[in-house]
Amino acid sequence: MADQPNIVLIFSDQHRGDALGCVGNTAVRTPNLDGLAAEGVVFNNCNTSSPLCMPARASLLTGQYVNEHGAWGNRNEADRFGQSHVRNIRDAGYCTAVFGKTHFRVPQMDAGHTRDRAHELNDWGYEVCHEVHETPSPGNRCYYDDFLADRKKLHLYENNMATWRYGQANGLLRPWEHAPCQLEEDEHIDAYVGSKVNQWLTEYSDDRPFYLQFALVGPHPPFDAPARYRDMFHPDDMPHAIMDPPAEPMSPPVRRMYERRGMPNMTEAQSRLMTSHYYAKVAFEDDIIGQIVRTLCEKGLMDNTWVIYTSDHGEMLGDHRLVQKVVFFEGSLNIPLIIRPPGGTSPWTANGLTDHYDIVDTMLDAAGAPSLDTDHGTSLASKIGAGELAEDAQQGKEVVFSEVNLHSMARTERYKMAIDSVSRKPVELYDMENDPDELRNLVNELSLSSVRDEMLREHFENLLNNINKAQLEFAQAGGISTMIHEDYPAY
Repeated sequence: MADQPNIVLIFSDQHRGDALGCVGNTAVRTPNLDGLAAEGVVFNNCNTSSPLCMPARASLLTGQYVNEHGAWGNRNEADRFGQSHVRNIRDAGYCTAVFGKTHFRVPQMDAGHTRDRAHELNDWGYEVCHEVHETPSPGNRCYYDDFLADRKKLHLYENNMATWRYGQANGLLRPWEHAPCQLEEDEHIDAYVGSKVNQWLTEYSDDRPFYLQFALVGPHPPFDAPARYRDMFHPDDMPHAIMDPPAEPMSPPVRRMYERRGMPNMTEAQSRLMTSHYYAKVAFEDDIIGQIVRTLCEKGLMDNTWVIYTSDHGEMLGDHRLVQKVVFFEGSLNIPLIIRPPGGTSPWTANGLTDHYDIVDTMLDAAGAPSLDTDHGTSLASKIGAGELAEDAQQGKEVVFSEVNLHSMARTERYKMAIDSVSRKPVELYDMENDPDELRNLVNELSLSSVRDEMLREHFENLLNNINKAQLEFAQAGGISTMIHEDYPAY
């Protein structure tokens, strides 16, 4: 094996940042992620580049702001021939592999089999590709479908997913009513992907170091953990959601989500039941991650491997009577970030602001790969190496950004502000120091006009300086006419 370290990025879908034992949550069960944290650094204030799947994943790939790559929603794609951190790492001498859910493309009913579109992932820089998706249909297949078909259980999976989708679309299935997985545990989509990752790691014999992305489908809904994981959690033990509805004035993104995803009549008991099902799925994913870590240990790779865990975005989980994401509230915005360097380190927690872009730069730094031409991150490798006693250990970025559906957010230590990305009109302003639950939208507060003006001038002008005009026009013309991904029909 070469002197360059291996890099393993474990990337989940819709894992909110407070649903981890290592950040002080005593109700959730994440012993394997906590184990990584016990030998690494927890970045407690990590923010997604976008609270929606495709924009967030495009930013992680390209290192660009959403307004630069232009994939504002789940209906337009970033340019796969543009810059890519995966390609840079590959060209630095790595074998690059991805297993699981990528969601770089706009879903299509007749997309064929994922193996027939592997060349698109190759263009991004991935050498080894084993892509799955959770939208089974006769014209849209993947390796997981083949696996279930061999076991003569594909119809069961298709029926379960159809029931979930139809139930949501027609208001018949609320998020605390998701059924547990009807398949065997090893047949669940993430257990399947985990088994393929383990097989690949076990058989890996290339002289090159590897960069592996293990892209989980969960804890994205449906919250369908196997029944025994459901039994680990009692609703009465769950933390309560922020039951206050969104504050007036509601911004356009919040109002749309409240109209489509609002749970105005949800009881606290229903909220806790939903949380117990979500935590069960988090626990199930954690066990799958544990299997990967054990394989790395058995192969003797942990002394020469960076292991990074994060997610694309969070999950509102009933906060402000919302579910899912696509808003700039903390439940949707804050994501886990655990980084364990080769050989491990004394554990500590960094509370400064960080984001997806810092993760990109950390991986490029670890690989000895060139920086991206457009670069918005700061490598965290030296901070991790310096340890918690370093003078700047608790210093993060001055500001982090997140963008979705033609709206942009800037977050400083004290304030969080969102604007219409085209008109630059402020639509949300929260004082995170005095109102951490985001109960008061201060966007019209006269006494804060200087704060709004300063954030527009100092932060948003820089954020939107290189906006992709062609993609912006596409989005304005209807490229993101449906705000929510097809996976999320209105309740």
